[in-house]
Amino acid sequence: MSAQPVTAVRGQESPLEPITAAAYRRFLATREGAALNAAFLQLPSWAEVKDGWRGQCVGWGPDPASGRLSGVALVLLRQVPGTRKYFAYLPEGPVADWADPHIDGWLAPLLRYLREAGAFAVRIGPSPDYRRWSAARVKGATGPGRRLADVLASEVDPLGTAVAERLRARGWQRCGGEEDGDAQPRHVFRIPLTGRTPDDLWSGLNQEWRRNVRRAEKSGVEVVVGGAADLPDFYRLLRITEMRDGFRLGRSLAYYERQFAAFNAEEPGRMRLYLARHGGETLAAHTMIRVGGRVWYQTGASADHRREVRPSNLLQWRMLLDAQALGAEVYDMRGIPPTLDPDDRAYGLLRWKLGTGGDVVETLGEWERPLGGTANHALYRMFQTYLARR
Repeated sequence: MSAQPVTAVRGQESPLEPITAAAYRRFLATREGAALNAAFLQLPSWAEVKDGWRGQCVGWGPDPASGRLSGVALVLLRQVPGTRKYFAYLPEGPVADWADPHIDGWLAPLLRYLREAGAFAVRIGPSPDYRRWSAARVKGATGPGRRLADVLASEVDPLGTAVAERLRARGWQRCGGEEDGDAQPRHVFRIPLTGRTPDDLWSGLNQEWRRNVRRAEKSGVEVVVGGAADLPDFYRLLRITEMRDGFRLGRSLAYYERQFAAFNAEEPGRMRLYLARHGGETLAAHTMIRVGGRVWYQTGASADHRREVRPSNLLQWRMLLDAQALGAEVYDMRGIPPTLDPDDRAYGLLRWKLGTGGDVVETLGEWERPLGGTANHALYRMFQTYLARR
């Protein structure tokens, strides 16, 4: 049975039901489904990656059972030990029409379904953007103690503003308030690709980036697309990167193996592993994910030695060109720190991404609320206290 996307009737609630992963994917492949710009975290395959969570695919529309859909969501459920209650998480979802002023038409059935499924609270990640800063504006605002929030945005998205107001009016709270308290990055870096040629992308790089790409090419760095057998090499470099840069993702090699297998089983080539080699040795490795018209640079890793040949710059340049050749509308380099202080250790990542000439984007971030009932509210308060002490 093929998915039959429809436009929801505004002002009315849409029926919501569990759907199969196949029906979910068919909807995303339609013109209407693709227009909702699903993130890779809302793919059915993502449930296979997240150990300790139980995934459910749901859809709403006039008749979800027959494939007549107007929106979908991947819900991850995590059980609270010793109870029959769950925390429901929709990372960067649901995949819905956020421009619909009557969001209750699909949001209310979703909340009702989750409560009946035993969820005591839910966290969502609305897709609209909130604010945007050009690379030039951000670079011109750096200084001691400065943060992104101190800089006037180049653009404020009216849809994002409207969605935030609608959620607050319905009892939702932004995780962390104005600070980034999200599980997924609230501030990301994106390079627009629509209508741009490779020459346009090259001219968008700053002088340092162009110099480093040329240096890597002249030094004999070779970029290749690897496979599952190369994931241990990638993971070895990732552990080196974590120790060098002072962060810990907390993910195992098995996590990346599950991700690589699940994504590429869902659609061949959906996840790619790029390797930069020099003198027969892998010096850097980055992962890339594609869904419809969007491409993400997910995770990067590099060795501590021979950094002077600039393997990571050439890797990113190749990935950017491949994203453009695939017809992607945007190349998303994922999270950046909100600091603009050059003396802050985290600033180096932002500086590196700014050199590509894209934009800093603040998304709406993640929003939470408890579901109805005294017991659910009490459990949610306990849950918040637990998170605050971690």
